[in-house]
Amino acid sequence: MTMKKITLLVASFLMAGNLFAQEVNAAKLDSLFNLLEVNHKTMGSIAISKNGKILYSKSIGQIDKLGKMNANATTKYHIGSISKMFTASIVFTLIEEGKLSLETKLDQYFPQIPNAKNISIGNMLGHRSGIFNITNDSSYLTWCMQPISQNEMVERIAKFPSEFEANSKTEYSNSNYILLTYIIEKISKKPFSDVLTKRIVNKINLKNTYFGGKINTANNEAYSFSYKGDAWKKFETETDMSVPLGAGAIYSTPTDLTIFIEALFAGKIVSEKSLTQMQTITDRMGMGMTKMPFYKKSAYGHTGGIDGFNSVIGYIKDDSLSFSCCNNGMNYDFNNVLIGVLSCCYNKPYKLPNFSPINTSDVDFMKLIGTYATESFPLKITISTDGKSLTAQATGQAAFPLEYKGNKTFTFESAGITLMFIVETQLMNLTQGGRSFTLTKEK
Repeated sequence: MTMKKITLLVASFLMAGNLFAQEVNAAKLDSLFNLLEVNHKTMGSIAISKNGKILYSKSIGQIDKLGKMNANATTKYHIGSISKMFTASIVFTLIEEGKLSLETKLDQYFPQIPNAKNISIGNMLGHRSGIFNITNDSSYLTWCMQPISQNEMVERIAKFPSEFEANSKTEYSNSNYILLTYIIEKISKKPFSDVLTKRIVNKINLKNTYFGGKINTANNEAYSFSYKGDAWKKFETETDMSVPLGAGAIYSTPTDLTIFIEALFAGKIVSEKSLTQMQTITDRMGMGMTKMPFYKKSAYGHTGGIDGFNSVIGYIKDDSLSFSCCNNGMNYDFNNVLIGVLSCCYNKPYKLPNFSPINTSDVDFMKLIGTYATESFPLKITISTDGKSLTAQATGQAAFPLEYKGNKTFTFESAGITLMFIVETQLMNLTQGGRSFTLTKEK
């Protein structure tokens, strides 16, 4: 994605489990990732660690446009919103030094932001500020690939009114962390990249983590790809990193990310008090991290998505287990991959996915095409066909391919979308993220 909207891909692991296995099922993990690679379902790298020791790592797929460079353990990926964990950690180090507080109001730095006098640093860290999410700007994709100055970005954010009164609700907004980046720079009198290096990277000896720039495969940095037709195609958007800043501009590797989150929970970056505040969840969000339920356990961490890259980082305190996955190509539901990974960590019976072609003779694609809508869903969905397959396109968005699963049901795995058609009544049921909508074909 292009920072347009960021969702928690791992909202819940709906699985049973017992005690953590001291040895992960590496053979089954290899089988899973080999299957995903052969069937062009994902590209990227993964690392699983316990008490600082890597238990499993794997890299699959390409990183360059010509397919001549393969990913490896030191391949660097855009980690998107996982950057917010780094930014929040830096903010808390400034708080511990008395240079800032959770109660400090935004108007001390940017009084031009609507309602700034009532918005605190704590509100911004926990996405409870009401500040408009700049990546929801309808013109965002027309300017996000060009460099932008602090003044220009603040002006863009400030022209939108508050979404709600500060601290009255939680609503994810990248603008919070873009503004927090500027505040960090004002206090430190240094660029965010230098602050990141000094306060985190050098402090815990990260080898492959830094503030990003233009992708350079010569530095083992991965391009992102989308699967179109029968091949991986380079993703079209490359956001200029002056846009997301501390909200999503960091490059890293899964191994470095496991080192980071283990150091964070070991008290090597922020104090125990600060870590407790970061973990305090209000309306599903903490300050720089979220809580991801896993049976009777919980993983603390974050997900990230930007320009076709998807990533996740998690730490299960009960078992001192950390995991991270960074992908530069996704043609499958990310959460399903993670369920497979953790199933292999916790010895849960897990059936490898079946990607065998399904017979489509039981469905007439021509009877499904058309535009579907309902008042309860904000977008119209247009279904098209070439006679052999279906594509769907939501209002104002790019078309995406649908994979037939049988019984007039189609999926777009990378976004977790399922569409089931009821031809007799001209209806289409859309399911995503645990929510379902019934849309009617327009006549």
